[in-house]
Amino acid sequence: MTDAPATRDVWVIDDDRGVRFVLAEALRDAGHAVREFGDVASVREALKTARPALLLTDVRMPGEDGLALLGELKAQGVGPVIVMSAYTDVATAAAAYRQGAADYLAKPFDLDQAVAAVERALADVAPAPAPAKLETPRHTLLGESSAMREVFRLIGRVAASDLSVLITGETGTGKELVARALHEESARRDKPFVALNTAAIPSELLESELFGHEAGAFTGATRRHAGRFEQAEGGTLFLDEIGDMPLALQTRLLRVLAGGEFYRVGGRELMRGDVRIVAATHQDLAARVASGQFRADLLHRLDVVRIELPPLRQRRSDIPKLAEHFLAAAAVELKLPPKRFSKAALKAIAQRDFPGNVRELENLCRRLAVIAPGAEILPGDLGTAAPGAGGDDWTHALRDWAEQALARSEADIHARAREALDHTLMQAALRAHDNHRQHAAAALGVGRNTLTRKLGASRTRRPNKT
Repeated sequence: MTDAPATRDVWVIDDDRGVRFVLAEALRDAGHAVREFGDVASVREALKTARPALLLTDVRMPGEDGLALLGELKAQGVGPVIVMSAYTDVATAAAAYRQGAADYLAKPFDLDQAVAAVERALADVAPAPAPAKLETPRHTLLGESSAMREVFRLIGRVAASDLSVLITGETGTGKELVARALHEESARRDKPFVALNTAAIPSELLESELFGHEAGAFTGATRRHAGRFEQAEGGTLFLDEIGDMPLALQTRLLRVLAGGEFYRVGGRELMRGDVRIVAATHQDLAARVASGQFRADLLHRLDVVRIELPPLRQRRSDIPKLAEHFLAAAAVELKLPPKRFSKAALKAIAQRDFPGNVRELENLCRRLAVIAPGAEILPGDLGTAAPGAGGDDWTHALRDWAEQALARSEADIHARAREALDHTLMQAALRAHDNHRQHAAAALGVGRNTLTRKLGASRTRRPNKT
């Protein structure tokens, strides 16, 4: 076996001669040198004298299967390997990735898709510049937009005081991160930071969660329980979604804020606490006061200093930096190889509205860290990683492709998109109707002659699907 692989040498292993032929021709048209094999034994023999840049192998073949070969190739450092299979069950796909497959193609696949997978896998093999080390603040609040600079300025000025702070903003904007930053930049940083989402606790249990209870205070209270106020002694208590707190409990909270004293549920001992209160809400508290759902005097106690977090769509310039940070963090947390965004992908991400704000962007990056097939994330990968993406929402991928093409000032975008759409629809209809053109045309709502004409035009520009 030679030490270095041929730069563009691709091996195709499949016992189906027709599949081998059309796939090999498509790869040759894309500029690759291709060798074809019909079984695993012949590949082993060839590996004695040559080493490919990449292999595509079927799973089920006479004799040994492709997954067995994949394990051997990984052990020998040969690859990358793309696995192909007509048996698209979860176990096969999972086994392929577990054993080191660079990608998995379910048959029948579009030849353009297969060529793109090969190009992507080969690009991943080439050494890429190491991504710049991301400097992560202690509380991971990131942003350079004017809106976020104002948030940082307020945090810096207020953190050292003991003033109560009300943090407002849409869901997912990072209100708890601001609360943690206020705590970590204060003199209370060595004391506890305790968080409670008041909307997540049933109203009948919320009082006990806040103030604690004595043994026997209610059914199931077998022992004394320290509430969040006691747990946060000397530190900071963060009350998230304060707008959802029941009115009766608002009254008790107001008394604690006014005097710093409270009783455990079922208790007679007066408790005194030294706790800084930071509250947050996505609701309009003034409107809830007007409707009688929130106490005006409690709002005045909480709203001494207000920090309003902007939605992500109002600070688009921060999105690329946030996306790179979340992608790198996900790779570390999930113990995955690091990935990077292409410039076009970052541009496409920055144009999204993200109604779920920073939390939605973080979740997108976590999904991309797991499911994006290449080391470089492309605009087309974004649609695949979108929640619910797939057959019901194919326009995500179309939009991402269009944004990338427009960013590159490519020509004939509309004509190329129409051609690709026609080709995809016709091939899908033919497969669904066993290549019966008249039935396929009727299903699509076009004439048979139209379908035949478009198929002929399409075949002059690309090979058929496998």
